[in-house]
Order: sequence, then structure tokens, then C-alpha cells
Amino acid sequence: MILAGDLRPGVKVEVDGVPFVVTDFHWVKPGKGGAFMRTKLRNMRTGAIAERTFRTDEKLPSADLEEKRAQFLYQSDDEFHFMDMETYEQFFLSADQLGDARKYLKEEMVVTIVSHRGTPLTVEVPTFVELTVSTTDPGVRGDTASGGSKPATLETGAVIQVPLFINVGDRLRVDTRTGTYIERA
Repeated sequence: MILAGDLRPGVKVEVDGVPFVVTDFHWVKPGKGGAFMRTKLRNMRTGAIAERTFRTDEKLPSADLEEKRAQFLYQSDDEFHFMDMETYEQFFLSADQLGDARKYLKEEMVVTIVSHRGTPLTVEVPTFVELTVSTTDPGVRGDTASGGSKPATLETGAVIQVPLFINVGDRLRVDTRTGTYIERA
């Protein structure tokens, strides 16, 4: 059980049998009465944002989440096929279940799949991945690192902003949390 007064961004709780992750909180102490927490919670199944208020002494159950490591095998239409690293069983997830993680999936990449009571909720890819630029405008002589940016399409189909000196075929390190260019690999 988690006290509502201990809620912080990233904490996962269960409300009415549904797993939520805290995205924002605000501690309030009115002139009269006890303190309470105003929170914004993201539903881990649907992605919907809910605003809830809890008394600080209220107890909430922590979300019953399981994590397992899986290897991404291949994509077939809107199905992404994975293999469990412990049992070697193969399964697939839809593009909707993957969310933004699908932009960074490469074959043979090992990811963490978070499930709630056997139902996959999210796929966590590594924080930094190395991807090759498949298309971008050519760099022009005299371009510098601080001279601006241009869009580049990566081998996985993700489009990110890169410095002007980046060319097709360059390997880049990308932050998957924000979808931004970090450096050349």
C-alpha cells in the first residue's frame, strides 16, 4: 500500500482495479481541514489522463505489474512479433499497444514488456538507441553544429530533427524518451 502523501511522478498505483502512473501532483493544505493531494494520473491501459484528489493519509494499492524481457523479432503489417527471453515463446503486440516505442524498434533488440495481470500494457525500449539515417536533405559545405536543424528519417521510420551536417548513412544515438538526436555513434 502507498500513502497518498507519498505520490510522486512515476509512481504506479491501482485505482478501482485499473493501473495508473502519476504524472503530476500538487500538495494542498487548506486553511481548514486536512491536507490533500491533487494528482494527474495516466491510465496505463488507455493512456487517458484523469485528475483525482486524495487525502494525504489515504492508502492506495500499488499496481500489480510484471516485467519480462523479450526480443523483437519482426514486424508484419500492424503486428510486432516478440520472443520471451526466458521461455522462448513467441507472441505479438499491436501497434496501438506499443505506442511511441515502435518508432525505435530494431530487429533483435531486447525490450522490457510491462504487463498487468497478464495483459501487456507498455513496451520499454532502451533509453538510448543507435539508428542509421535513411533519408535527409544533403549537408551543405559550411554547415556547423549550431547552425540549425533539419528533419531526418531513421531506419525504423522515426523522423527526428538533426544538425545540418548529418548525412544519409550516418549512425546516430537517439534518446527514446524525448525522440531527440544526441550525437553521432
